[in-house]
Amino acid sequence: MATARIDKWLWAVRIFKTRSIAAEACKKGRVTLNGSQAKPAHTVKEGDVVGVKKPPITWSFKVKQAIEKRIGAKLVNEMMENVTTPDQLELLEVSKINGFVNRAKGTGRPTKKERRELDEFTDPVFMADFDFDFDDEEDI
Repeated sequence: MATARIDKWLWAVRIFKTRSIAAEACKKGRVTLNGSQAKPAHTVKEGDVVGVKKPPITWSFKVKQAIEKRIGAKLVNEMMENVTTPDQLELLEVSKINGFVNRAKGTGRPTKKERRELDEFTDPVFMADFDFDFDDEEDI
């Protein structure tokens, strides 16, 4: 039975863009193998379940074939099976729907509406038709 390093396998099946990012995720405890944390050099074999924390959810993949060389995107389904639980996928959908709606005011870039309100507030107001001659001064 073939085996492969978990960091190489994660890179080969395109879960991570580079092998160094995959190894870093393993070191930070974001990757599990059959329920326990995995170091980058840990080996995977056919039938193992790999869990990857990518906020906001934890993805789960069943290893169909252990490989260490990167493959084309069309061949990924032959090497692994996505077994992520439905409740995790629901969390992903909820986070996509919420998106920027729950952004706290004052954080990040202002929305178009907020920018217009800021511009309106900061632009000087010129009163061209205002008469600076006070009529009340004559009465004094």
